Amino acid sequence: MAIASARFDERYRAVEARDVRFDGQFVMAVRTTGIYCRPSCPARTPKRSNVTFYPTSAAAHEAGFRACKRCLPEAAPGSPQWNLRQDTVGRAMRLIADGVVERECVPGLAARLGYSSRQLSRLLVAEVGAGPLALARAQRAHTARMLLIGTDLAVAEVAFSSGFGSVRQCNDTVREVFGMSPTELRSRRRGVAPVPGAIDLVLPVREPFDAAGLFGWMAARALPGIEVASQTGYARTLQLPGGVTWFELREDVPGRIRLRARVTELSDLGPLVSRVRRLFDLDADPQAIDSALAREPELALLVAATPGIRVPGAADPHEMLIRAMIGQQVSVASARTALGRLVQALGATTDLSRDETAEPRQLFPTMDAIAEHGREVLRGPVARVDAIVQTAAALADGSLVLTAADDGAEQRSALLARKGIGPWTADYVRMRVLGDPDVLLPGDGAARSGAARAGIPSTARGLEIWAAQLSPWRSYLTAHLWRAAGQTRTEEGR
Repeated sequence: MAIASARFDERYRAVEARDVRFDGQFVMAVRTTGIYCRPSCPARTPKRSNVTFYPTSAAAHEAGFRACKRCLPEAAPGSPQWNLRQDTVGRAMRLIADGVVERECVPGLAARLGYSSRQLSRLLVAEVGAGPLALARAQRAHTARMLLIGTDLAVAEVAFSSGFGSVRQCNDTVREVFGMSPTELRSRRRGVAPVPGAIDLVLPVREPFDAAGLFGWMAARALPGIEVASQTGYARTLQLPGGVTWFELREDVPGRIRLRARVTELSDLGPLVSRVRRLFDLDADPQAIDSALAREPELALLVAATPGIRVPGAADPHEMLIRAMIGQQVSVASARTALGRLVQALGATTDLSRDETAEPRQLFPTMDAIAEHGREVLRGPVARVDAIVQTAAALADGSLVLTAADDGAEQRSALLARKGIGPWTADYVRMRVLGDPDVLLPGDGAARSGAARAGIPSTARGLEIWAAQLSPWRSYLTAHLWRAAGQTRTEEGR
């Protein structure tokens, strides 16, 4: 599906300017060469009459084009649309990136979204130019490229770890998408060769990017045992479908984040990268966000002081809900103490990262463990402890579903229906688990304090009314207000 003609001129001007802001938001296919590129490709700008724009690489693949060897459009940041769009298409794209098609096939993906396979395929083809199988195939090719560049694995291992059914299928797809064999693609990697047994990748980021602010946020909330964070880096353990994973993030150079990881099953690499990008909000469009917020005089100084602010996401939805419930009425320090006690008592120990320095070695407790033993560890009012334990039990038995691809309104209603979860917690979880860019927390103490410092209405109702004009970027407004209040004074979201 080509981009509508009404937007052609805007995109062609971006290509003429080689504007990196649009990388990952669409691709340009050139009919005379059979190649598609990212907008900032340094090659000579093709004639308008030879250009077709597509919303995704998969759509360009389906139309018979292959990726440019010079700009490698698959290596661009992801589209910010999939967080901005909270509809079925946005949710489907997040699930595909998380590897659901590989694990559950198209019927499983469709069932999660409440559609038949045929209905979902029609919707995706109409909206993004490719069906779920083609999108998953493009995801496999992207994972294969990362493994070829970031590891020394044999091509056969890369093939099966990326989700291909055979080495031949991997070779054919990589050659078709990138115009190179896997061996040729690997030969193009730059920098230091990967450490045996480890994955070392560079993740592209749209600038400006407030890396220091994100690392600082993580450092203030890092849980001993599962997380290690500083002003320049962040590492943690995580349970993924294939097993235990350890990863570390550091700023490589401006515009790039370096990811080092060890996984139990290499098939988890694609989902890991997807979660990391969501955790650090790497696919946001900071220029659009900053421009919209800075139009308000009261926010102009905040935006100038922290350009490219990001909203932290969540590595695991279930963990995020438990952390929010424990921290919803206490300070960051108190929440960290309570959560640290929970991790120490109920978190499993792993040796996946044994040879790393200062590494986390525990996992966040499973929902089953919290449901069974939470009352022995958690402290505070009985009703609050009961609410946390019962919520963990509901997550464990599936009666409460919480994923990064939920419908936002349905997720909020399901959470509010539970005892011990109020509007602040439900909205905070929606902001961080779904990556919803338009969540305001008007009852949040730190946000109101930041609003007062910025000179905007600081009552819950006044802030809510004033902020309505900033939709759909109110999550980023909240992040600026938290920063204005002073990170050392904020509570876990409050």
